[in-house]
Amino acid sequence: MTETTASAGKLKKTAGTQATLENGVHAVFLLCGVLAIGFVLCISVYLIIAGIPAIHKIGFIKFITGTKWMPTATTTEPSFGILPFILTSIYGTAGAMAIGIPVGLLTALFLTKAAPKRLSSVIRSAVELLAGIPSVVYGLVGMIVLVPLIAKLFRISSGATLFAAILVLSIMVLPSIINVSATALDAVPQEYESASLALGATKTETYFRVSLPAAKSGVAASIVLGIGRAIGEAMAIIMVSGNVANMPGLLKSVRFMTTAIASEMSYAAVGSLQREALFSIGLILFLFIMMINAILNLMIKRKKV
Repeated sequence: MTETTASAGKLKKTAGTQATLENGVHAVFLLCGVLAIGFVLCISVYLIIAGIPAIHKIGFIKFITGTKWMPTATTTEPSFGILPFILTSIYGTAGAMAIGIPVGLLTALFLTKAAPKRLSSVIRSAVELLAGIPSVVYGLVGMIVLVPLIAKLFRISSGATLFAAILVLSIMVLPSIINVSATALDAVPQEYESASLALGATKTETYFRVSLPAAKSGVAASIVLGIGRAIGEAMAIIMVSGNVANMPGLLKSVRFMTTAIASEMSYAAVGSLQREALFSIGLILFLFIMMINAILNLMIKRKKV
């Protein structure tokens, strides 16, 4: 009887310790989730507070649709039109994703489904190395190699153009697309592919009609990460795009929203309209990224239904 009571006491003590540990782990996870949400809310609130004043002073329509950006003009009235930055960011991101998505997805399919294990391991290591290269190195290589090559190829005075920026961005988004897509494709149950092959489909048909649709959530996440990398990049782009506030053209020097902020924030006077307008550009950029994420998530949910 005494031994039974002691055993029951030990079991209760062990169960109590496990429950305490579980509650502690749950509290840590909850705290991390709350912190993540809090950071997003703090950034959102700060950007709204810092960005609204300039938009109110300049005028939303004038700020968004204006084609001239001359915040430090003295002989004429300063202009704060960011339409060239918005269009350049859209065209640059779209061009980079038009190149990066097909290359990234095909590479992920090759690594997970067709490549021998040794070759797949080598290529994955190279992709991970590509992801670890600092953005300034991409910009430096692009400035030294790509920009002169474009100038020579198209016979223009400067190769620092939107085209150069698109090529650099398309390379920079590849690691995000390949790694996340490959992980999603690895998670597809083997039974799906076996069933497709048993029904007479070829391996290529199975990869594109079964494996890829089954991993669409992960693929969509990789695309979102790629878009975020492309539209949020500044250092590499400022070195290869020319950093001139022109309306976008494939072979023209241009300026992205991120490069406008990075290039002018250091010398914009505190409290000046120029500095407030740069925060407004950050707010527009933030809203633009949020809108893209919302649209992609909505598309995924509709396909599931």
